[in-house]
Amino acid sequence: MDNKKTETAIFAGGCFWCTEAFFSDLKGVEKVVSGYIGGTTENPTYKEVSGGYTGHAEAIKITFNPDEVAYKDLLEIFFATHDPTTLNRQGADVGTQYRSEIFYTTEAQKADAESFIKLLAEHNIFEKKIVTKISKATMFYPAEDYHQDYYALNGNQPYCQAVIAPKMAKLKKNYKSKLKD
Repeated sequence: MDNKKTETAIFAGGCFWCTEAFFSDLKGVEKVVSGYIGGTTENPTYKEVSGGYTGHAEAIKITFNPDEVAYKDLLEIFFATHDPTTLNRQGADVGTQYRSEIFYTTEAQKADAESFIKLLAEHNIFEKKIVTKISKATMFYPAEDYHQDYYALNGNQPYCQAVIAPKMAKLKKNYKSKLKD
Protein backbone atom coordinates (compact mmCIF):
# COMPACT_ATOMS: atom_id res chain seq x y z
CA MET A 1 0.00 0.00 0.00
CA ASP A 2 1.38 3.39 -1.02
CA ASN A 3 1.07 5.96 1.77
CA LYS A 4 3.11 8.63 0.06
CA LYS A 5 1.33 11.95 0.26
CA THR A 6 1.22 14.32 -2.68
CA GLU A 7 0.02 17.84 -3.31
CA THR A 8 -0.65 19.80 -6.46
CA ALA A 9 0.84 23.15 -7.46
CA ILE A 10 -0.24 25.05 -10.58
CA PHE A 11 1.86 27.84 -12.06
CA ALA A 12 1.55 29.97 -15.20
CA GLY A 13 4.79 31.71 -16.11
CA GLY A 14 4.92 31.99 -19.87
CA CYS A 15 5.41 29.20 -22.37
CA PHE A 16 4.72 25.86 -20.70
CA TRP A 17 7.53 24.20 -22.66
CA CYS A 18 9.91 26.25 -20.53
CA THR A 19 8.21 26.05 -17.16
CA GLU A 20 7.65 22.29 -17.40
CA ALA A 21 11.37 21.69 -17.94
CA PHE A 22 12.36 23.54 -14.77
CA PHE A 23 10.21 21.50 -12.42
CA SER A 24 10.59 18.02 -13.91
CA ASP A 25 14.12 17.64 -12.54
CA LEU A 26 13.37 18.70 -8.95
CA LYS A 27 13.60 16.20 -6.10
CA GLY A 28 10.13 15.42 -4.77
CA VAL A 29 8.37 16.31 -8.02
CA GLU A 30 6.54 13.24 -9.26
CA LYS A 31 4.81 14.57 -12.34
CA VAL A 32 4.54 17.77 -14.37
CA VAL A 33 1.72 18.22 -16.88
CA SER A 34 1.49 21.11 -19.34
CA GLY A 35 -1.98 22.51 -19.83
CA TYR A 36 -4.44 25.35 -19.66
CA ILE A 37 -6.25 27.04 -16.76
CA GLY A 38 -8.00 30.22 -15.77
CA GLY A 39 -10.23 30.76 -18.80
CA THR A 40 -13.77 30.17 -19.92
CA THR A 41 -13.48 27.70 -22.79
CA GLU A 42 -14.03 24.04 -21.89
CA ASN A 43 -11.48 21.57 -23.29
CA PRO A 44 -9.46 24.27 -25.07
CA THR A 45 -6.98 23.46 -27.81
CA TYR A 46 -3.49 24.90 -28.17
CA LYS A 47 -4.63 26.83 -31.23
CA GLU A 48 -7.47 28.44 -29.28
CA VAL A 49 -5.33 29.28 -26.25
CA SER A 50 -2.36 30.58 -28.26
CA GLY A 51 -4.77 32.77 -30.19
CA GLY A 52 -5.67 34.47 -26.93
CA TYR A 53 -9.41 33.82 -27.23
CA THR A 54 -10.08 31.55 -24.25
CA GLY A 55 -8.87 33.48 -21.22
CA HIS A 56 -6.72 30.47 -20.32
CA ALA A 57 -3.05 30.68 -19.43
CA GLU A 58 -0.43 28.17 -20.51
CA ALA A 59 0.39 26.52 -17.19
CA ILE A 60 1.90 23.50 -15.52
CA LYS A 61 0.33 21.21 -12.94
CA ILE A 62 2.96 19.80 -10.59
CA THR A 63 2.33 16.73 -8.45
CA PHE A 64 4.85 16.76 -5.62
CA ASN A 65 5.65 15.14 -2.30
CA PRO A 66 5.72 17.94 0.33
CA ASP A 67 7.98 15.79 2.53
CA GLU A 68 10.65 15.98 -0.18
CA VAL A 69 10.11 19.46 -1.65
CA ALA A 70 8.30 22.32 0.04
CA TYR A 71 5.73 24.44 -1.78
CA LYS A 72 7.89 27.47 -0.89
CA ASP A 73 10.78 25.85 -2.79
CA LEU A 74 8.52 25.51 -5.83
CA LEU A 75 7.60 29.19 -5.48
CA GLU A 76 11.28 30.11 -5.35
CA ILE A 77 12.00 28.20 -8.57
CA PHE A 78 8.89 29.70 -10.20
CA PHE A 79 10.02 33.25 -9.49
CA ALA A 80 13.66 32.52 -10.40
CA THR A 81 12.79 31.16 -13.85
CA HIS A 82 10.46 33.79 -15.32
CA ASP A 83 9.90 37.55 -15.18
CA PRO A 84 7.00 38.24 -12.80
CA THR A 85 7.10 41.97 -13.60
CA THR A 86 5.92 41.84 -17.22
CA LEU A 87 2.15 41.88 -17.66
CA ASN A 88 0.87 39.24 -20.09
CA ARG A 89 4.30 38.61 -21.54
CA GLN A 90 7.39 36.44 -21.23
CA GLY A 91 10.15 37.39 -23.64
CA ALA A 92 8.84 37.27 -27.20
CA ASP A 93 5.62 35.51 -26.09
CA VAL A 94 2.90 38.14 -25.71
CA GLY A 95 -0.74 37.78 -24.63
CA THR A 96 -2.82 36.90 -21.57
CA GLN A 97 -2.03 33.23 -22.18
CA TYR A 98 1.57 33.99 -21.12
CA ARG A 99 0.67 35.81 -17.90
CA SER A 100 2.34 35.21 -14.55
CA GLU A 101 -0.19 33.59 -12.23
CA ILE A 102 -0.23 31.20 -9.30
CA PHE A 103 -3.31 28.99 -9.05
CA TYR A 104 -3.52 27.79 -5.46
CA THR A 105 -5.11 24.48 -4.54
CA THR A 106 -5.20 25.04 -0.76
CA GLU A 107 -5.56 28.06 1.52
CA ALA A 108 -2.04 27.34 2.83
CA GLN A 109 -0.67 27.70 -0.73
CA LYS A 110 -2.53 31.00 -1.10
CA ALA A 111 -1.00 32.32 2.13
CA ASP A 112 2.48 31.09 1.15
CA ALA A 113 2.22 32.72 -2.28
CA GLU A 114 1.03 36.04 -0.83
CA SER A 115 3.81 36.13 1.78
CA PHE A 116 6.44 35.10 -0.79
CA ILE A 117 5.47 37.93 -3.16
CA LYS A 118 5.43 40.37 -0.23
CA LEU A 119 8.93 39.23 0.78
CA LEU A 120 10.25 39.62 -2.78
CA ALA A 121 8.78 43.13 -2.95
CA GLU A 122 10.12 44.17 0.48
CA HIS A 123 13.63 43.10 -0.51
CA ASN A 124 13.42 44.71 -3.97
CA ILE A 125 14.39 41.44 -5.66
CA PHE A 126 12.93 42.77 -8.90
CA GLU A 127 13.42 46.33 -10.11
CA LYS A 128 9.79 46.64 -11.20
CA LYS A 129 6.51 45.81 -9.45
CA ILE A 130 5.54 42.13 -9.39
CA VAL A 131 2.36 41.59 -11.42
CA THR A 132 1.89 37.88 -10.67
CA LYS A 133 -1.75 37.15 -9.88
CA ILE A 134 -2.82 34.68 -7.21
CA SER A 135 -6.07 32.88 -8.02
CA LYS A 136 -7.99 29.89 -6.77
CA ALA A 137 -7.39 26.94 -9.10
CA THR A 138 -10.18 26.19 -11.52
CA MET A 139 -10.45 23.31 -13.97
CA PHE A 140 -7.04 22.39 -15.40
CA TYR A 141 -7.06 21.01 -18.94
CA PRO A 142 -4.00 18.97 -19.98
CA ALA A 143 -2.46 20.17 -23.23
CA GLU A 144 -2.15 17.96 -26.29
CA ASP A 145 0.31 15.05 -25.99
CA TYR A 146 2.97 16.68 -28.18
CA HIS A 147 3.35 19.47 -25.57
CA GLN A 148 4.14 17.06 -22.72
CA ASP A 149 7.84 16.65 -21.81
CA TYR A 150 8.54 19.03 -24.68
CA TYR A 151 12.05 20.12 -23.70
CA ALA A 152 13.13 16.57 -22.82
CA LEU A 153 11.98 15.34 -26.23
CA ASN A 154 12.88 18.40 -28.35
CA GLY A 155 15.86 19.96 -26.58
CA ASN A 156 17.81 20.49 -29.80
CA GLN A 157 15.13 22.64 -31.45
CA PRO A 158 16.24 26.27 -31.98
CA TYR A 159 13.57 27.69 -29.60
CA CYS A 160 14.63 25.28 -26.87
CA GLN A 161 18.32 26.05 -27.39
CA ALA A 162 17.78 29.82 -27.42
CA VAL A 163 15.21 30.19 -24.65
CA ILE A 164 15.12 27.13 -22.38
CA ALA A 165 18.71 25.82 -22.38
CA PRO A 166 20.30 28.97 -20.84
CA LYS A 167 17.66 29.03 -18.08
CA MET A 168 18.17 25.31 -17.44
CA ALA A 169 21.91 25.86 -17.07
CA LYS A 170 21.25 28.64 -14.54
CA LEU A 171 18.79 26.43 -12.66
CA LYS A 172 21.27 23.56 -12.50
CA LYS A 173 23.98 25.91 -11.22
CA ASN A 174 21.89 27.74 -8.63
CA TYR A 175 19.66 24.90 -7.39
CA LYS A 176 21.92 21.86 -7.72
CA SER A 177 21.01 20.55 -4.24
CA LYS A 178 17.31 20.52 -5.12
CA LEU A 179 17.71 18.51 -8.32
CA LYS A 180 17.32 14.78 -8.82
CA ASP A 181 20.56 12.88 -9.31
